Amino acid sequence: MRISDQDYFRSCIAKERQLAQLLGHRQIEECYESVGTLWDGAQKLPAWTRDWAACGPLLAQHGLSLVFLTPDDADQPEGAEIGQTRVHFADHPSRERALMFGIVKEVIRRLGHPHHPAEPLRPLP
Repeated sequence: MRISDQDYFRSCIAKERQLAQLLGHRQIEECYESVGTLWDGAQKLPAWTRDWAACGPLLAQHGLSLVFLTPDDADQPEGAEIGQTRVHFADHPSRERALMFGIVKEVIRRLGHPHHPAEPLRPLP
């Protein structure tokens, strides 16, 4: 189920803020002149859920695997697994946005729970 664009944007900023905190940024502020930009002091934080140039390096830095999920009766993938995180393309404005969101979500999971074993995912319905 897709949420409103405004709520989706807020969820992206929330994930970026959460990741920034896990990466050690402590004084994170939103710049109201540039809505959606997060700052730590004078440093602009990457837009991990919204920009491939910021999100792409997370794949290599955290050794993430990315697998597209295509049901047996479909021609196109309906989602993807990034590590232990599953994203459904229909829940996002585009496939690219879904992948970036999933990458950030998986990095947050790994940084937030580094000693908890991963649980196997269930197949798509």
